Order: sequence, then structure tokens, then C-alpha cells
Amino acid sequence: QVQLVESGGGLVQAGGSLRLSCAASGSTSSIDDMGWYRQAPGKQRELVATISGRDNTNYADSVKGRFTVSRDNAKNTVYLQMNSLKPEDTAVYYCNGDSFYGTRSWGQGTQVTVSS
Repeated sequence: QVQLVESGGGLVQAGGSLRLSCAASGSTSSIDDMGWYRQAPGKQRELVATISGRDNTNYADSVKGRFTVSRDNAKNTVYLQMNSLKPEDTAVYYCNGDSFYGTRSWGQGTQVTVSS
């Protein structure tokens, strides 16, 4: 079983930056792909970015060029660097990890609020 804990959220002005972290514990050797999703009030959870076990990355069109996902396998941590933040980026951001066995784990989420 994998446990994920996000941190780094907060309140920032439009144009600012935040760096989210997601620390994994438990059966970390079973983790393959990891990713970030977000959910704004009244909206469905949506993909933000993913990173594979081989560091291949994928981004939602809305964040391309502004967000960067990375991982440090030695620290069992995945990061999301968010630059040029916009009010529409306001959401709860969730980290997820997919195991080689087909299971998915989720963190508890961290709030990001971007003021205009």
C-alpha cells in the first residue's frame, strides 16, 4: 500500500509561483507513473500533469509552458512547479501514484488559491 501526502499549496497573486510536493511512503517500489490532478469548486477532477517511471511527462493544454512536473525517486517525491499562475488555476490539487499492479493511490489534496 502507498500513502501520498501533498504540501506546498497556499494563496498567491496572479502571475506568481508555487511548488507543490507529494511525498510517497509505504510500498514505494511498486509505484510506476505519478501525476497531479486538480478539482475546482463545482467542477470535475481534471488531469494537470503526469510523469512516468522513465520521466516521460504529459501536460494538460491549459498548463503547458507554465507548469513543470518532476520526480526525485531517491526521496520518493514528485513535484509540480507552477509559474505564471492564473485565477483559473485555483483548485484543490491532488497527487496520485499508479502501481505496477494496476492500483491507484491518492493524496488528501492541497488547496491552491490564485487571487486576481
